[in-house]
Amino acid sequence: MSPKSTKAIYWTGVILTSLWFGTSGVCELTKNPLVWGITQQLGYPAHFIYILGVAKVLGVLVLLTPNRLLRLKEWVFAGVFFDILFAFFSKLAVLGFAATVDAIVAFVMVSVTYVMFRKLYPVTQGVGVVS
Repeated sequence: MSPKSTKAIYWTGVILTSLWFGTSGVCELTKNPLVWGITQQLGYPAHFIYILGVAKVLGVLVLLTPNRLLRLKEWVFAGVFFDILFAFFSKLAVLGFAATVDAIVAFVMVSVTYVMFRKLYPVTQGVGVVS
């Protein structure tokens, strides 16, 4: 795969991830009834929903920063993966498998984006130091 293709796939994934998680974060911060209803139905308390919203909005800002904050982007990707996993298993336990489709789609999208991130910014110096 050419570097140009890798970069195009990466930025497409970053933009889609940012739209998805940015919208979700803003909905959590503005107490959108649909988002809050589902999240509370899953058993999460109100204070957690606000924290999640702040983390998502800040993570989107980091993801959209080009060629900088690479180590912090690793943390954002980790946080996004945890968010997706928790959403998947919470929805599976409470709402059933049909409600997990969005989490599965998000997992695939973010996984491809992360693989492209690693191709663009490979780990150097052995112990996980990002260049």
